[in-house]
Amino acid sequence: MKKGAVYIMTSQKNTVLYTGVTSDLKDRVRKHKDKTYKTSFSARYNVCKLVYYEWYDTIGEAIKKEKLIKGGNRKKKIELVNGMNPGWRDLGDDL
Repeated sequence: MKKGAVYIMTSQKNTVLYTGVTSDLKDRVRKHKDKTYKTSFSARYNVCKLVYYEWYDTIGEAIKKEKLIKGGNRKKKIELVNGMNPGWRDLGDDL
């Protein structure tokens, strides 16, 4: 089975939060940064900085976590990011 990752990306000024799931985090982050999908939410709001991610053994587990995160409020998402990445630096550079 494919592994999966749930991730949170933000805009340069950390004002917009986007939560997603993927089996290829490096490629997905590149697509966000390149605005591959021109009319997508992430392209419209310039979501270009990876600030949180978590790997799972299966894509199904990652999808469950994504739904949990998306069901939470903004404060909970910020707490997740702060727990992993208090400086909100772009983790995409490390992939």
